[in-house]
Amino acid sequence: MQVVILCGGKGTRLLPKTEKVPKPLIAIGGKPILWHLMKVFSGYGHNDFILCLGYLGHKIKEYFQDPDNFEEDWNITFADTGLDSSKGERLRRIKDYIKSEDFLVSYGDDLSDVNIKELVKFHKKNKKIATLTAINPVYDYGVLQMNGNNEIIGFKEKPKLDHWINAGFFVFNKKIFDYIKEGWDLEKEIFTTLSKDRQLSAFKHTGFWKSMNTIKDSIELNEMWENSDLKKILWKS
Repeated sequence: MQVVILCGGKGTRLLPKTEKVPKPLIAIGGKPILWHLMKVFSGYGHNDFILCLGYLGHKIKEYFQDPDNFEEDWNITFADTGLDSSKGERLRRIKDYIKSEDFLVSYGDDLSDVNIKELVKFHKKNKKIATLTAINPVYDYGVLQMNGNNEIIGFKEKPKLDHWINAGFFVFNKKIFDYIKEGWDLEKEIFTTLSKDRQLSAFKHTGFWKSMNTIKDSIELNEMWENSDLKKILWKS
């Protein structure tokens, strides 16, 4: 199954790191987050990648032109999808690259141990046009536990919240292109329209997920890698 990775954003919240390096090439343990993400998909046998490029896209091309930077069985298509394109527009521009009825899509800055095999199985069973992975996010702050007298009786460090959010790992049927209009945003317009037509389902994932949006996220991911936690989570070794 083809894997489309959206990696054209400017990554402004990671400045100054992203002044000269695109966000997907920010390193974790000496390898770009994009490389780690591709390894996750490759571990499930999905090696046919379409990289939707934009900001500093030539840097991503240059990185993977070095044979030491990709796995032997990876097939990579580089698609220039525009400097300021929305996620939906980037998808619209790679329509002609899609060969199969269903294809995988991912953001280029999220890592997770989501079971891709089970995600695809869930998508095919539910027969919806689009399936997204949903996770319970972790609250960034510790939470005070109080009684009715406003006495603090405990603390809960960074609890998981009760609601679900989009984790950025998807399976789409080619029919999704009927829902993509020029310039449309993936979440605000395409997903909203799909949900109104009852064509969007959620695959609930309760394991590891982390997005690299800020310098703090980058530091935390590298600390996890140095402690061997992240490698164990992603590669199950």
